[in-house]
Amino acid sequence: MLQERAEQNRRGRQHGRRPELADFLRSRRARVTPADVGMAPGFRRRTPGLRREEVAQLSGVGVTWYTWLEQGRPINASAQVLDAVARTLRLDPSEREHLYHLAEVAYIPGRHSDTIEVGQEVQGIIDALDPHPAVVYNTRYDVLATNAAYRDLFGVPEVMDTGIRNALWVLFTVPEKDCPIVHRAQELPLMVATLRGGYGRHTGEPAWETFVAELSAASPYFDRLWRSGDVAPPGPRVKTFRHCAASDDIRMTSVSLSVNGLPECRIVAYTPADRESEQQMAALRARREVCPRGAVAGPGPTRVQKEDPAP
Repeated sequence: MLQERAEQNRRGRQHGRRPELADFLRSRRARVTPADVGMAPGFRRRTPGLRREEVAQLSGVGVTWYTWLEQGRPINASAQVLDAVARTLRLDPSEREHLYHLAEVAYIPGRHSDTIEVGQEVQGIIDALDPHPAVVYNTRYDVLATNAAYRDLFGVPEVMDTGIRNALWVLFTVPEKDCPIVHRAQELPLMVATLRGGYGRHTGEPAWETFVAELSAASPYFDRLWRSGDVAPPGPRVKTFRHCAASDDIRMTSVSLSVNGLPECRIVAYTPADRESEQQMAALRARREVCPRGAVAGPGPTRVQKEDPAP
């Protein structure tokens, strides 16, 4: 009897919180403008802030699911998904805690807003893509998981011994002669513009602000690109890489794939853009098999610097 009464009380509290949750989400959505999240305003916009479908897209959740959440329907929400919605709506810590309370989800103070690890399922997917390089990034370009082929392409000591598992940090702080990207003047501005596209959902978060400030201090080139304010989405393109053990440049086509259950994370997979590049990757793979990770490899062939200096 007591157990039944407790369950009835719990359901009553939940029912009472749902209308409040709906009102809260609508009010927070109304105050966030498209410009706040790096989106064009468009024409005939009658919504004062973001549209529901825009919140769903930016949060990495289904439109129907978010609509039901905002309507106060009795649906379940995970902490991870609520974090994504909170980032999109630019909630401060007290608002984030209030959202958890209304959604009947346990709130953990100081919860980190960025995914820092991936599960075995995602790791298994990128491992299965070998011999094609693949990596999992979050919006800040933190390296969350890699496969062996990716480590073949980027795993030279000069690149990986920075101690910071972040692709942007490596590319902007290693000496130019050790940078694995050949056409830096083309690729690095696009990467910074992609970073800024995600930054709009994290403005004011200590981890993001610290990262941008420290990389700006470490690299005047990054600081100049960041101050330009350019924004771009991730997208497929052909990138040219160099490797100390490769006899020529390696041209790879990159494709970004979203990951369900990991908001703001993506798998970036690379495939050779031509036969010569495929042969270069096969040579790196053979080198790995002869000299596995942890052994000491002999020096690769000397490469002639082809790239113009970074602007």
